[in-house]
Amino acid sequence: MYNDNPTLQNVDKKIDLQRQGEILMQDFENKGDKQFYIESYGCQMNFSDSEIVGSILSDVGYSPTRNMEQSDLILINTCSIREKAEDTVRKRLKVFNKVKKDRPGTLVGVLGCMAERLKAKFLDEEKIVDIVIGPDAYRDLPNLIADADDGQKGVNVLLSREETYADISPMRLGSNGISAFISIMRGCDNMCSFCVVPFTRGRERSRDCFSILSEARELFDQGFREVTLLGQNVDSYKWENPETKEEVNFAQLLEMVALIDPLLRIRFSTSHPKDITDEVLYTMAKYKNICNYIHLPVQSGNSRVLKLMNRTYDREWYMKRVDRIYEIIPDCAISSDMIAGFCTETEDEHKDTLSIMKHAKYSMSYMFFYSERPGTLAARKYEDDIPLEVKKKRLAEIIELQQSISLKHNQGDIGKTFEVLIEGNSKRNDQEFKGRNSQNKVIIFPKMDGLKPGDYCMVKVDSATSATLKGNIIKS
Repeated sequence: MYNDNPTLQNVDKKIDLQRQGEILMQDFENKGDKQFYIESYGCQMNFSDSEIVGSILSDVGYSPTRNMEQSDLILINTCSIREKAEDTVRKRLKVFNKVKKDRPGTLVGVLGCMAERLKAKFLDEEKIVDIVIGPDAYRDLPNLIADADDGQKGVNVLLSREETYADISPMRLGSNGISAFISIMRGCDNMCSFCVVPFTRGRERSRDCFSILSEARELFDQGFREVTLLGQNVDSYKWENPETKEEVNFAQLLEMVALIDPLLRIRFSTSHPKDITDEVLYTMAKYKNICNYIHLPVQSGNSRVLKLMNRTYDREWYMKRVDRIYEIIPDCAISSDMIAGFCTETEDEHKDTLSIMKHAKYSMSYMFFYSERPGTLAARKYEDDIPLEVKKKRLAEIIELQQSISLKHNQGDIGKTFEVLIEGNSKRNDQEFKGRNSQNKVIIFPKMDGLKPGDYCMVKVDSATSATLKGNIIKS
C-alpha cells in the first residue's frame, strides 16, 4: 500500500517510502494459542523485517492480530534515523503500557534500529519493555520470549556479518496481495557522516541469488505481480556461488528476476549514486517489466557539503550520473532524498541544492531538515550549528520547489497512455481504482467491469496534480 501524496510526506520526520507508521496486520487463520501485534516505522527494510519476525513467531505458535488489546505480545519495530522517529516510539510505549496494565502477562518488545542503538537503556528507562532485540537477532526472539515469560528481561542486539534470513519465508503482513518486498542484502558499508544505519544494521552482506529467485517465483505463483528488491544499497549487491566461485552482481540479479515472468514487475530501492552502473541501466532498458524508476538520493547539491557528508561524489559527478540515466532510459523517473541545514551549510550552498533539483527534474522527493544522531561521524566531528528556524525555512523552500517540479513533471504526462498495475480501490472513491505506472506514479481511474486488483490495463492520463495522475482506461 502506498501513500497517495509522496511529494509531501515526511517533511520533518523519517519516512517509510510506502507505508509510514501503518500497523502491519493481516487477517490470517489463527494457527496458535497466542497472538502478536506489531507496529513498524521507518524504511521499507523495517517493514520487510517485520514480515520475517511474523514468520518466526508463527513457527512457535503465535498468530498476528489487529487488536492490540487482545494480544499476548506487543512489538514495535523502530527507526533511529531521526530524533522525531524515536520520540514517536516512546509515545507508543506509553500506549502499550496502558494495555499491559489492563492485561497482565502481556509482553512488550522493541525491535530494530532503535533497539540496537539504545540497547539495555530501554530496560532501565522504559520499565514497560520486556524484550530488546536488534535487526540481526530475530531468530533469538522465541528464546527471549520464553525468558520474559519466566520474569527475566531479554536483550540481544548482536550484529552479524552473515545473517540474511535467506531461509525464512516472510509472513506477508499488511499485504495488498499485489506488491511485496524481497530483501536481497542487509547492512551498509557507506559511512555517510549523518547516518546511523551502519552502526545499527552492521556491514553489508548479500543474500544468495537462488533464495531470492525462489521467493520471487513463489510470490508470483501466489498472485503477486510486483516485487521491490530491498537493500540499504542494492547496487552493491554481490554474491559468490560457493561451488562455482562465480559472482552475481546487481545487474545480473535484476535480469534473473525479470526473466521469471514478464507479468512480474520489478522495482528496487535504494541506490547509492556511486554504485549504480551503466550495466544496471542497460538491464533496466532491456526488460519492460523492470520499472523505469530510480530512487537516487542526492542529500545536498553542494560539493563541499557532500564531502562533509562523506557521500564520495561531488555535484558535477552526480549531475553527470543523472544525465546518463536519462540518456539510457529517456522516460525514467528519478526521485531523491534531501537534507536541509546540514552542519555549516551556507545560504549559497543551500541554493546549490535547489539548482540540482531543477537539473535532475525529480518526480518526487523525501525531504528533511538535518537531525543530529548520536554516534555518527557528524555528531563527533561537526557542530550542529544551523538554527532550527533556518533549517525549517530552507526545508520549506525545498518542498515548495519540489511541488512545482512534480506538478510540471506530472502535467507532462497528460495525454500519454501508460500500462498500470491495479493495486486496489482509490482511497477517496470506491468506484475508482488506484494503480501505478512504471515510473512509480499513482494513477486514479474509473473502474471497468472485468478488471480487478493485480490486473494490468492501459490508462490515458487526462489531468494531474503534483502528487497524482487521473485518467481513463483505454479499451484494447
